[in-house]
Amino acid sequence: MKKLWFWSIIIFSAVYFTTSCSSKDEEAQAQDDDEPIILEAATMLNVSYGNDAQQVYDIYLPHGRTEEKTKVLVLVHGGGWTEGDKSDMTEFISLIQEFHPDHAIVNMNYILATATIPAFPNQFLDLDDVIDHLTASQGDLQILPEYGLIGTSAGAHISLMYDYVYDDTDVVKMVCDIVGPTDFTDPFYANNAAYQILLGLLVDESAYPDGTDYAVATSPALQVSSQSSPSLLFYGNEDPLVPLSNGELLNENLNSNQITHSFTVYDGGHGDWDPASIIDLQQKLSAFINTHLAIPVD
Repeated sequence: MKKLWFWSIIIFSAVYFTTSCSSKDEEAQAQDDDEPIILEAATMLNVSYGNDAQQVYDIYLPHGRTEEKTKVLVLVHGGGWTEGDKSDMTEFISLIQEFHPDHAIVNMNYILATATIPAFPNQFLDLDDVIDHLTASQGDLQILPEYGLIGTSAGAHISLMYDYVYDDTDVVKMVCDIVGPTDFTDPFYANNAAYQILLGLLVDESAYPDGTDYAVATSPALQVSSQSSPSLLFYGNEDPLVPLSNGELLNENLNSNQITHSFTVYDGGHGDWDPASIIDLQQKLSAFINTHLAIPVD
């Protein structure tokens, strides 16, 4: 009888301690499961967003990103719609990472125009495809699909056109235009016979309705509306490629439509400004990002 009592105590104790330890382990595991996973910074290069080899982008994802707060800055290079590469925008990546470390950065390529491949509207639609691709991947990437566009020269033209004409869902919250062409009806272009020939080569006429004035249809300054996003403009007063009048007309039409914007003119040409001007541009761009593409505070 004593032996039976003894072994009953042993069995009861074993069951008790096993159950107790198991419960504690499960409780600890539950606590671990409740702790948020902090994602490390990541870089993905040459992500494909289309069937063409040129339709790729690089994405720089920040440490601690989440789908609730990590907004995206998209860089669009210049090169006269026929040249250039995303590598031309490298300097902006380090600048953004230094002053806006919680933003994701996308640096995109688009299909360059050739004698048989027109630029417009294809390059606007390439930017549309990038944004659609990113938005569809927001869960995997852990990004919030709100975008700021930063374009230089032809890339600024593409960025402005996308926001003013193609952004039907208002996912773009700001555009930075650095020496972008904005008005192809400007005498600087319109009176140049060579440019008229070039415009004809750049435009896919089959993509526009009959009777379209292509110079008007592809000029962002003439497409401004009350739905346009806040815009940041930088121009040179001696630019041999994009006349200051292009920036002035865009500034005027943004004013007329009461769009929040800033218009800065530097001494010099097509972005070849002195160091003080470049620092001023960086500071104004950073402040614009903080205002119009701010990261939510937890």
